Amino acid sequence: MAQNMSEKVNAFLRILEKYDFSGARAMCTDKAVVWQNDSTVEQPIGERMKQFESFVTNVTSLRYDVERQFQHENEVLQQHVLHLDLTDGSHQEINALLYFRFEGDLIDRIEEYHYSMPTD
Repeated sequence: MAQNMSEKVNAFLRILEKYDFSGARAMCTDKAVVWQNDSTVEQPIGERMKQFESFVTNVTSLRYDVERQFQHENEVLQQHVLHLDLTDGSHQEINALLYFRFEGDLIDRIEEYHYSMPTD
């Protein structure tokens, strides 16, 4: 693998920060799925990117601050804070723990455990 998985996860997040959802999708297998702790079902990655795209319509900027990251074989476990500046001038922080599983060089599964911090 030319690029380690932690670097690939970081690249995936930077692409999302640029709202490049097709670029993020291209970093995943065709059968990649996403599960979130507030959902009972897995979503295909394409559906999740469409959902994320509609979510950011009220966001002027987003930034991922990675707190810690662990890599093991074909997996990455990461804790981060997603900082959102919203169109109404407010700011929101979402704390999350994400699990990424890779198949070859592509992301095959994402599990997201998240919660929002109270606003100021």
